[in-house]
Amino acid sequence: MRVCLHTPVFQLARSIAVFGVLLLLATSWATDKATTPAAVKADRVVIVKSTRTLTLLHHGQVLKTYQVALGGDPVGPKVKAGDKKTPEGEYVIDSKNPHSRFHLALHISYPNVADRERARKLGVSPGGGVEIHGLEAKYAWVGSLHRQVNWTAGCVAVTNPEIEEIYKLVPVGTPVEIKADEKLVEHSETVDPKTGNVHLTIPLVSASRPRQ
Repeated sequence: MRVCLHTPVFQLARSIAVFGVLLLLATSWATDKATTPAAVKADRVVIVKSTRTLTLLHHGQVLKTYQVALGGDPVGPKVKAGDKKTPEGEYVIDSKNPHSRFHLALHISYPNVADRERARKLGVSPGGGVEIHGLEAKYAWVGSLHRQVNWTAGCVAVTNPEIEEIYKLVPVGTPVEIKADEKLVEHSETVDPKTGNVHLTIPLVSASRPRQ
């Protein structure tokens, strides 16, 4: 018996089959879209100057760590404009610049209240314009080699591919902690009124000897 594939019955069956396949594909796409999580954003940034690292955190878990370049005089906190030091303290990302001279930039809210007060006592300007940024277009080819030297005026620099990633992951308002070392050591600070340099004093701990 010869069956004609162009009869209304077979055309209807073929249409139903095609519709079923399309419905299955649409359902699969919708399910994937619903179950695929959006990119996890950082809720804290920690910069450690001694290790020259910038770490993105989300709920206390490390998302990624980057090696960075710091200000040209990286030891000690920033005190005044032009000292080429990277600040130390608690700040936030208060704005972003998609048209930065350094590819992309995230502005850090330096100076904070403590920074302003210290500068006021010294009679100097605390400075500003501290950012996490990439490299100028003409130096982009240097890439990760830029980390061999602390070259910024006090900012925190990464490569252009890295700043593109950080720019997406760090929203405005994210807290930023910049610290000298991974472990905070109890110390006192004194500021030389003539030079503005900060001197750190770490108390000595004497170990008690057991009696003989």
